[in-house]
Formats: sequence, structure tokens, C-alpha cells
Amino acid sequence: MKILFFGDINGKTGRHAVAKLLPELRATHVPDLVMTNAENLAHGKGVTLSTVNAMLESGIDFFTSGNHVFDKPEGKAVFEKWPERIIRPANVPAELPGKGFRLITVKGVPILVINLLGQAFMEKQFDLGEIGNPFLALNEILASEGSQAKIRIVDFHAEATSEKRGMGFWADGRVSAVLGTHTHVPTADAQILPQGTGYLTDVGMVAAADSVIGVAVEPVLKRFLNPGEVGLEIAESEKFEMDYVVLQIDEDSGKCLNISSYRQIV
Repeated sequence: MKILFFGDINGKTGRHAVAKLLPELRATHVPDLVMTNAENLAHGKGVTLSTVNAMLESGIDFFTSGNHVFDKPEGKAVFEKWPERIIRPANVPAELPGKGFRLITVKGVPILVINLLGQAFMEKQFDLGEIGNPFLALNEILASEGSQAKIRIVDFHAEATSEKRGMGFWADGRVSAVLGTHTHVPTADAQILPQGTGYLTDVGMVAAADSVIGVAVEPVLKRFLNPGEVGLEIAESEKFEMDYVVLQIDEDSGKCLNISSYRQIV
């Protein structure tokens, strides 16, 4: 099973990049499944019906998300319209729309996709309380759903590299891959952990190049000089950065056979 996973798609430029290059990437890598983190689709924060639909039409098969997924009023409507195509972090309040995991079938093979939110240094959009521990949340999901699929993919949407590394070893041998998202900066540590789990601390982003994690440079610099006094703007450009990872997973064992990360500036 070959899976292509894009880093966080950020705003109009990110959506344009996927629409432009995904057909070429499909021809080159021949993935069975294409996924992405969608929490920044709609001008950098949240999802809308039109932005998710555009990505479906461009060839994205499935979406994970993160702490900003409900920042737009249409967020709830997205989960109601496409419950089989998008998940939100599992360790957020249960009354929120959507689910934190989904069993999907690709070419007759069941795949369990799990979304988790980190704790360290994260914005506090949700009052997580006792439900917030992503390590314990993973245990619960695997105990209840793990037997349904050998292939299990975790998107760990987190800030701290140490927390992401810890999750990798916590999940090693129990899932096929742990892919970090959220920081928008691709890391150089794609590897297969000792028990057969593919791991990458952060996949990166699909967004305007020459930006500050997808945000226009000048307002960011002004905010650093005058904290709290300057609003931020999502960068838009014809030049974009596209970060993604390609996984090859053994269908019988669920072990990761190969993980390769890519970064293109176009």
C-alpha cells in the first residue's frame, strides 16, 4: 500500500499548488491513497465547504485536521457533509462534530486513520481536561478499533518536537506511521523506528514560498517588534512550497517498508 500525505495545505496558494501538481505526483508516485491535514485550508484557519470541495476535486482522498479546524463557522457543516472524508483530533471534547478516527477501505484493504492533538505549547482552543492526553487517547482507540485494520496511520498535530518523538516511540510497532503536522517546517528525520513504524516529526506545509510558515513576512516581523499590535496576513504568491511524504506499507503486517519525505519549491 502506497500513501502520499501532504503537509498542512495553507490558504489559496496551497490549494492552487495541490490542484496544479497533484496529477503529476500521482503519475510519479502512483499512490493508492492521498491524504492531507486540512485545518489551514480556508485562508489559513479552518475549513469551509468550498475549500474542502476544491481539494476533493483536485484529488485529495482523505483529510485530517487540528486545533484550528473549527475556526470558521462552516466547520460543522463540513463534518456533516463529508463524515467519511475528514476527521478531527480524537482528544478534544466529544460533543464537537466529527470523529477522531476513521476506518476507510482502499482497494479492499482496511486502513485506520487516527488524528491526535499535542499538549505542549499548543494554543488552547479546547478545554481538554482529562480527555486531552494524546498518548492515552491512542491506547483507547487501538484497544477499541485496532483489530479492524493492520494499516494504521496517525497524524499527530503538535508543536513540540519532543512530544512528537515521544509519540513515535509510544506508537512504535502498534501503528504503521506517525506523521507530525502543525509547525509547517519539514524535518529531516524520516525513518522507520525499531518496531516497524514509519516516523517523521513534521511533514511541513503546502503554502506560499518565502513566507513565515505560510504567513506574509512583513506583518510577522512587525508583530515581533510590536507584540500584539499588528494583525497577520496569509501569504499569497505564484511561488509555492510543497512538502509531502510517501509511505510504503506492507498490507499483511502493517509495517512500514519505506518512508520518504519531499520538498519542492515551484
